Amino acid sequence: MQSIYNYTEEMWKEYLIHMGEKPFRASQMMEWFYRHRIQNFEEMSNISKKFIAHLKENFIIDSLKCVTRQKSFDGTQKFLFELSDGNLIETVLMNHNYGYSVCVTSEVGCNMGCVFCASGMKKKLRNLTTAEMVLQVLMVSTLAEIRVSHVVVMGIGEPFDNYDNVINFLKIINHAKGIEIGARHITVSTCGLVPKIREYASFDLQVNLAISLHAPKNEIRDQIMPINKRYPIEELMDAVKYYISITGRRVTFEYILLRDINDTKECANALADLIGKENIYVNLIPYNEVIEKPYKRSKEETMRAFYDTLYKRGINVQLRKEQGSDIDAACGQLRSKHMKK
Repeated sequence: MQSIYNYTEEMWKEYLIHMGEKPFRASQMMEWFYRHRIQNFEEMSNISKKFIAHLKENFIIDSLKCVTRQKSFDGTQKFLFELSDGNLIETVLMNHNYGYSVCVTSEVGCNMGCVFCASGMKKKLRNLTTAEMVLQVLMVSTLAEIRVSHVVVMGIGEPFDNYDNVINFLKIINHAKGIEIGARHITVSTCGLVPKIREYASFDLQVNLAISLHAPKNEIRDQIMPINKRYPIEELMDAVKYYISITGRRVTFEYILLRDINDTKECANALADLIGKENIYVNLIPYNEVIEKPYKRSKEETMRAFYDTLYKRGINVQLRKEQGSDIDAACGQLRSKHMKK
């Protein structure tokens, strides 16, 4: 049986027409599913009993099982959810001065193989369905008793390796009768799947794009991010420039600082050269060390010097505040730890 959370409004309209029902019912159904959060189809008072009976036979109103919930001193919460097939995923809730942000996982495991990342320690088993991504937002909102205002698709997995399901997820959480999160409050992060970046430029919602760059030169990025051997920095930058030219929107470069690898002043200047005058924002990220990995967090003075170099070169940059350092902060750590047990 299908989850109701797999369907966008457009998909419901097509389904309704196919079933001989009025397509405007799609908007009503979205409101029942997301505004009222019904747990029983019979609660839909403006839908015919005949069609409700059909829905009960063919669809489910499902949920995720919360296996573990960790809370940090800084307000960050990490949830370990179990899917219907027994697989585990992580979702993170972050409390910012501008609202509550949820970091969503898009795959069970990850095949990108970034050497510093805990997520890639477990290979990809499958894509998440649209429903499994939507439910992460709904479940966190319910369990934490908050309204989610921002979403980032930066959890376990490469979102553009699960492109169609991610796009449907974005449509649902942005929809006025869905979860109703503003497009500019949603960000999708990719490690650099160039063809999908170009395709994403034509997506009609103003959802933000972030690139996990982590190195300004091929010789460094090749060592820490295998995707760079397929799509080197030159091709990646061409795709980023194309995206900016089509959308007019700013792109964020995520840059995790690894001690003595990508945190030198030379790297900072190379990054500034790479960006030039493009509409790109740099988010410098302190590394959350992973016990199974040899990589170390850059020293505080090194991170500050890296920031200063970019700032003086006229680059729009911030050094991100660390969150959740006391609760298996690195993405994938909680899942990995639980699977070992």
